[in-house]
Amino acid sequence: MPHYFKLGEIPHKRHTQFRKKDGTLYSEQLFSTEGFSNDYSLLYHVHPPTQIIKAVTGKDVSPKIAQQHTLAHHSFDGFKVKPEKDFLDSRKAVLVNNDCHIVLAAPQQSMKDYFYKNTDADEMIFVHEGSGVLKTVYGQLPFSYGDYLVLPRGTIYQIEFATENNRLFIVESFSPIRFPKRYQSKYGQLLEHAPYCERDIRTPQDLQTIDEKGDFFIRAKKKGIMYDLHYGTHPFDVVGWDGCCYPFAFSIHDFEPITGRVHQPPPVHQTFEANNFVVCSFVPRLFDYHPQAIPAPYNHSNIDSDELLYYVDGDFMSRKNVTRGMITLHPAGIPHGPHPGMVEKSIGAKETKELAVMVDTFHPLMLTQEALEIENEGYIMSWAE
Repeated sequence: MPHYFKLGEIPHKRHTQFRKKDGTLYSEQLFSTEGFSNDYSLLYHVHPPTQIIKAVTGKDVSPKIAQQHTLAHHSFDGFKVKPEKDFLDSRKAVLVNNDCHIVLAAPQQSMKDYFYKNTDADEMIFVHEGSGVLKTVYGQLPFSYGDYLVLPRGTIYQIEFATENNRLFIVESFSPIRFPKRYQSKYGQLLEHAPYCERDIRTPQDLQTIDEKGDFFIRAKKKGIMYDLHYGTHPFDVVGWDGCCYPFAFSIHDFEPITGRVHQPPPVHQTFEANNFVVCSFVPRLFDYHPQAIPAPYNHSNIDSDELLYYVDGDFMSRKNVTRGMITLHPAGIPHGPHPGMVEKSIGAKETKELAVMVDTFHPLMLTQEALEIENEGYIMSWAE
């Protein structure tokens, strides 16, 4: 969870009278993704956030499954996903299961005419290319290359892009995205051995209270259906809030790698966790310093998890013909490891400049129709001598 934070004006005690200058009450809202039994925030609106004046059922946007089961390695050229003007239209789910959806997007325009709310899933948006500002009811989060943007489910947001060239790697999680438990004290503070700390977590800033009435269009996704909601007041009418449930940003460039005398296992790269999957960050780092060390990872069998790697930048010493935006999927039940010749080639290397995001899922991922359209054929044969 993010640490406790507050922004704007709030009353001295929760659930007590908090009045405007004209004597009328602000409207208090408890925001949580797990009922009343876990992290939450309290927000104070100028108008009740319940003033929905129209709700229209939209289209089915659920992923179209093309292959339910696989026991072969796959590779996908993520940058073959064509740019589209609209943010939501640009989002293409490529690998999915009941715990998470892996989505690629190349939006060209900012969200100017509507807001978006994912009612089913937390979102982790990794910014591969582009920059801009994420606007929410909690305030604003400027972002740029290498940022993870983590939004609790149900957060209403807009994204303002600074350019037309944007590439996003998105994980929709059907459980809360959290910091790994082993990184935290029993009271929630990030510990000394963690590869990042609270100083690296960027909280919302520049809270702007927009007191406007009218017809405000929110697109909301629930169970694969997009709904068109119309609010009678601007959703960003909050004057203050506090708590531990809010969107935040964390840069992959602030992840401090953990290294050793011999090759370290993938859990040292872990960044976030959720139910039945984890997210890891591979960043530039020094290689192992034992005199007989082999920097390339050892062959290993994925028995418990599918391993997905999204290549961001740099050189990858265990893979051949890697391109930016490529995704590799190594499913549970079949071993994998460095490509032929890469083990010997790695010996004597002092450092790596690789940058990648890994998602390990403990239930199999299914390929969508969009995934088949960007698949690199013959990847499984790349281990052949």
